[in-house]
Amino acid sequence: MPVMSPIAEFDFVIVGAGSAGCLLANRLSANPDHRVLLIEAGGKDNWFWIKVPVGYLYTIANARTDWCFTTEADPGLAGRSIHYARGRVIGGSSSINAMIHMRGQASDYDLWAKATGDERWLWGGPDRPGETLAIYKGLEDYFGGADDWHGAGGEIPVERPRVRWKILDAWQAAAVQVGIAPIDEFNRGDNAGSAYFHVNQRRGRRWSMADAFLHPVAHRPNLTVYTQTQALRLLMDDQVHEDQRRAAWTTAAHRATGVRLLKDGHIIDVQARREVILSAGAIGSPHLMQASGLGPAGLLSRHHVPVAVDLPGVGENLQDHLQLRTVYRVRGARTVNTLYRNWITRAGMGLQYLFLRSGPMTMPPSTLGAFAKSDPTLASPDLEWHVQPLSLPKFGEPLHRFAAITPSVCNLRPSSRGHVRIAGADPLTDPKIFCNYLSTDTDRHIAVRGLRMTRQIMAAPSLARYRPEELLPGPQLVSDEDLQQAAGELGTTIFHPVGTCAMGAFDARGLPRSAATVLDTDCRVYRVAGLRVVDASAMPTITSGNTNAPVMLIAERAARAILG
Repeated sequence: MPVMSPIAEFDFVIVGAGSAGCLLANRLSANPDHRVLLIEAGGKDNWFWIKVPVGYLYTIANARTDWCFTTEADPGLAGRSIHYARGRVIGGSSSINAMIHMRGQASDYDLWAKATGDERWLWGGPDRPGETLAIYKGLEDYFGGADDWHGAGGEIPVERPRVRWKILDAWQAAAVQVGIAPIDEFNRGDNAGSAYFHVNQRRGRRWSMADAFLHPVAHRPNLTVYTQTQALRLLMDDQVHEDQRRAAWTTAAHRATGVRLLKDGHIIDVQARREVILSAGAIGSPHLMQASGLGPAGLLSRHHVPVAVDLPGVGENLQDHLQLRTVYRVRGARTVNTLYRNWITRAGMGLQYLFLRSGPMTMPPSTLGAFAKSDPTLASPDLEWHVQPLSLPKFGEPLHRFAAITPSVCNLRPSSRGHVRIAGADPLTDPKIFCNYLSTDTDRHIAVRGLRMTRQIMAAPSLARYRPEELLPGPQLVSDEDLQQAAGELGTTIFHPVGTCAMGAFDARGLPRSAATVLDTDCRVYRVAGLRVVDASAMPTITSGNTNAPVMLIAERAARAILG
């Protein structure tokens, strides 16, 4: 990496070297006339367990690689607070995530187009408006090569899983028996059915967005990367250029000019001649904005933070997928639990990975997936299962000592909304994260339906030979009321927070059509010139499935807008 410049002045300053930040650093530094600074609060991504796919068991809930946030006590979770993993390392959450490559469904982008008034977000394809499919194809490098659905030669590798499990094949066959058909793959616009997940790996090795976008260009002399560097607040000027003030989307009151940092025990200011870009994620980006005086005026005033711009939507609109992690003990089946507990098979797994880059150590947290409708009248699936050939109380804790599988089910389109809010004026104090899970009748109904459908699959004939025994939530729970309570007691995040600085539409006067709107369709912050938020915060609504690929879509769109 280039040596820190004593001038500390750049064209672009990017806060957060996660998925979006890595892509932006790549794209913006491609022009040698652009001086780009990428800031990461965590460290380098050269730890062994980051690169080995099964290493998520060691990187999640580890302060070396995870912010280890905890949520506020949640009434929807029986008053529990839960661990809320966010990547704290180069590559961000893509260095510790499930590696599952999931674009979502075409209907997700219909909602984005409606929210932003921008038809470019539509799925698109031959003779249909929209750029989403084409951008995905341009980013991706599919193992099978390019065709109508896939791209080849992009930076993001997409591979088949390198291990299959008989118990998961039996689960897939059982799903067929209750009406969920097998399909070749997800990511074709409507994911109804079941399939093994495709993963962001290269020859059995985790391929984070740092591997894809940052490391190949780290030698560029115009790209500087600071690690172990905490952003404290945004620097702003109320002297706004007239052309910026006239822009219809903003009526700008301030201009972002740089960022104040804590680096090596010293506070330094770095200046951005063109733009500051926040890519600190759905928790970090709104937190930094609020600490800088950009957010709901009442919240900021309560914490004695001077209000620069009253932006009611900053930190609001938090959406996440709540996974209901059911656990079934099985017999006569090979699972990670049993392989790991036996030192001979454990050594065999290590040797298989070392010499062949295959086997259980290449496995993402969830290997098999399924999508289905909780109600047959729905236009597209609203339930997803992540099926794991293992079980454990929670990530970061040891595997159970018996053979078991974990079919987790989640509501893909939750109507519950939470928030992220500063806990005080000190920017180094963790924010308060309130997810507000299961706070609507619709979400509670779908949770019960998901648990019942899971039971139907587990009771299907194809699984009978393994004699599945329900441990969680427990067969004694029968009524809707019992299952609703169980959902709150066993539900936990699937690590997909989005929406806390949402994109939205603006009227002819340049005013947002919704109070939740913070950004325009190019991720520019309302009323603040020279500032963008480019990460999962920008999603107006959550996508149907894992959120890393949609973040890359947003980042690529934003990079094109900046360079254009």
